[in-house]
Amino acid sequence: MFDAILWGLIQGLTEFLPISSSGHLVLIPAVLGRSGPDLATSAMLHLGTLVAVLIYFRVEVLSMARFDRPGRRLLTLIVVGTIPAAVLGLAFESTLDRLTQRPAVVAGMLLVTGVVLIGTRLLRTGDRTVGDLGAGDAVIVGSAQALALVPGISRSGMTITAGLARGMDTVAAARWAFLLGIPAIAGAGALETLKLVKDGGGVSAATLVGMLVAAVSGYAAIAGLLRVVGRWGLAPFGLYCLVAGTAFLLLV
Repeated sequence: MFDAILWGLIQGLTEFLPISSSGHLVLIPAVLGRSGPDLATSAMLHLGTLVAVLIYFRVEVLSMARFDRPGRRLLTLIVVGTIPAAVLGLAFESTLDRLTQRPAVVAGMLLVTGVVLIGTRLLRTGDRTVGDLGAGDAVIVGSAQALALVPGISRSGMTITAGLARGMDTVAAARWAFLLGIPAIAGAGALETLKLVKDGGGVSAATLVGMLVAAVSGYAAIAGLLRVVGRWGLAPFGLYCLVAGTAFLLLV
């Protein structure tokens, strides 16, 4: 139960904060000298964070479900933006899996994330919103999201940065990053669930508690991040990544 709550809290917070959930789920177990979440727990944790983002952006999700004009446009952008990560993920799945066994490399990637996030202070933000984006913008931001397939590279951090580079304001870029992340989170959870079913595994009560923790902490992380980035940008998270990445390098 303690493990399930711990992994749920880590997944919920780091999935949406730009500090790399994959990196923390590799590095924290390595530092503690214990195994990370098992397949059943990983599947349920992704489901928990998926529930969080669907509830928070329920207006946009319902619009896409109704397939009205704004919903169709948003859905098209999300599909287009998801293609780069889907293609690269399938092409390099085995290589990416091997990286999770190299904590020092993951810690180094966390440092890269920190440098990128602090570097956003050099970008001149614009006033574009999600409604102003086109297919080309979706491909560019989606390509940035694909970089986060490498453990230690933050998905939300890279997509928000790319959105800023495309002239979006910080809050709009963050909202777009979360919406674009829906297929990625759902896909990761679906793959792990399929593997779980294939292996004949089950879900325990503790795992369900972990899923609930991931959902609640994930929802709080989304709300908190939108407030923080609107005021201070991404630099505070970049500083955290530099400190944490350095500490993990020394510890692992």
